[in-house]
Amino acid sequence: MIKIFSYPATRGVRITWACEELGLDYDYNVVNLYKGEHKQPAYLAITPTGKVPAIQDGDLVLAESGAIVTYLADKAQKLIPTVPSAERALFDQCMYFVLTELEQPLWTMAKHKFAYPEEKRIEQVVGLGQWEFEKALNIFSDLLGDKTYLLGDDFSVVDIIAGHTLSWAQGFKQNLGQENVAKYAARVLERPALARAREKEQAAKDAIA
Repeated sequence: MIKIFSYPATRGVRITWACEELGLDYDYNVVNLYKGEHKQPAYLAITPTGKVPAIQDGDLVLAESGAIVTYLADKAQKLIPTVPSAERALFDQCMYFVLTELEQPLWTMAKHKFAYPEEKRIEQVVGLGQWEFEKALNIFSDLLGDKTYLLGDDFSVVDIIAGHTLSWAQGFKQNLGQENVAKYAARVLERPALARAREKEQAAKDAIA
């Protein structure tokens, strides 16, 4: 069984969501960030980054949400193009773009709003992040075009990463002004597997409260 190490309302929901979509059994382990459990030796032995999410599958320990959902989809042989193929190359392109261009301005904003110590925050950087996100969102809109999902008519795990990133944007009050992007976000974020993932994460958190 796959062990997920995470905390609700973080990037870790991408992993729980992927397991729900793929029908994979998993054991959800809460790493309490507010108690500093991610900085303790027990968790640092799992991943030296001290960040969530991470997974353990047999002898494999893996961090980074994009790598994890790709691994899980390959393991299940679902919701991902096969290798080698042009479709898989496009999958990788979309995955890397979302993680490096679309998500990063939002994370920059978050760091300078609440994640960094107050003395390290720079208010002007938040505005720069908003500008960078708008530019990246325009490119994302072009990549999506008139497709139902990023790769076409079929949902894939790259839509989990993109959908969750857009949910962050909504939480940060960023305008998803492009019609195709707004409709895409609504379509992806309404998937029942995401609702199940959030419910199970919350139940796990409540169980240790």
